[in-house]
Amino acid sequence: MSRSAIRTNVHPIAPGDEAPVRGDALDVAALPSYAFSHRSLTWWGTAGLVAIESTVFALTIISYFYLRGHATQWPPGSPPPELLWGSLNTVVLLVSVIPNFLVKRAAMRGELQWVRRFLGMSLALSLIFLALRIFEFKALNVRWDTDAYGSAVWLLLGFHTVHLLTDTYDSIVLLVLFFTGPLEGKRLVDAGENTDYWYFVVLSWIPIYLVIYWAPRLH
Repeated sequence: MSRSAIRTNVHPIAPGDEAPVRGDALDVAALPSYAFSHRSLTWWGTAGLVAIESTVFALTIISYFYLRGHATQWPPGSPPPELLWGSLNTVVLLVSVIPNFLVKRAAMRGELQWVRRFLGMSLALSLIFLALRIFEFKALNVRWDTDAYGSAVWLLLGFHTVHLLTDTYDSIVLLVLFFTGPLEGKRLVDAGENTDYWYFVVLSWIPIYLVIYWAPRLH
């Protein structure tokens, strides 16, 4: 499917786009039907979601260190999580930033073939990450119901996994739509906002990784 196959207006709203005046009304028929960044309602929805979920992560991390400050031994009664799987997953997640960046750039240019290719690469890396996440849970060396430490660690890892599953599902749906159609310009915006949410998944993982895997090793 070529770039011209996108239905309705194919170019995004630019800062200079203006609607002509027809008598007492504005004629908006010729204006583009979609826009990127803060000119999109989807962008604001994603930003609000990120703000809420960042607060949950922050509160959980604060609770973790509150518990640690009142414990004589940390972790209490269990060894720290193994570093291998969490570190491998961190590398995979950092590498995934590259194809996601390329997805958004191709989407803003309306390059459908490149959107498909880079979105497929991003999806493959997210599936690899989820597969490795299974081994991460097994390497925590504590059950979620063992003690407060175990609950905090499982909550951090589990909540982040929910974000991964959400974005992976979204990527699958978008990839199917980009191959099957019909396509509208707003799908390009959806692809771009999907990458913005993935950036949040990546950035939120860095402090979580440090808390889960390295904080127990600092005395």
